[in-house]
Amino acid sequence: MNHRYPFIVIEGLDGTGKTTLRKGLFRLWEGLYGVTPLCMLTTNFLAADQAAAIVTGKYQPNTGNRDAYLSAIAADKRATLDRLVLPQRPARPVIADRWLLSELAFFAVKHDMRVSQTYEVLAAQLTAAPHLTFVLDLETDASMSRAQARQGDAVRADWDVHDVQSRVRETYEAVVTKPDQFPSLGDVVRLDARRPRSEVLLAAWDVLRERQLVPSLAARAEEGETHG
Repeated sequence: MNHRYPFIVIEGLDGTGKTTLRKGLFRLWEGLYGVTPLCMLTTNFLAADQAAAIVTGKYQPNTGNRDAYLSAIAADKRATLDRLVLPQRPARPVIADRWLLSELAFFAVKHDMRVSQTYEVLAAQLTAAPHLTFVLDLETDASMSRAQARQGDAVRADWDVHDVQSRVRETYEAVVTKPDQFPSLGDVVRLDARRPRSEVLLAAWDVLRERQLVPSLAARAEEGETHG
């Protein structure tokens, strides 16, 4: 494995199990390797001067604030890479709950922007791509049912409705079926979110092992014996 740890992104509709998968990967890294991953969200408000534009653009999207919001998201992602992801990778994995794919879907659905147009603006600011973007795939009806069953106020009336979520899923599909056109997503791997959560976690971990993004346990054991 490279001496740097991986940058992993988890994408999917609300209710597909992103948080569960992130927590599972977190525990595996801690339990098997004694390494605590850095977990973060798609927006981290590290470009402080862009915070107001991010909040307004997300919750009150309109044609008047579209470009400012897109610019703010680009600045925030650049700051997140420079200040969180890249400095942490020598010490631990970084796992993001959403990253680029979700932004492409938001602008496609809320602003009717071509995915390629949004991608061009954001990719210009991305100094590093994730090693893996996991996409948890689940039918819209099933994902909405799961999301609505959760406690709290995570469901948004203007977003978590069938026609909107269906368009989001269509955008995901359009992007992940043409990965060569979107290299800033990194290696895109679709996971069947209909499966039990434990099986999804195992499938994700197998992908990480196959791509040598986690150290060999045998090598780690030998290293421990050498230094013991």
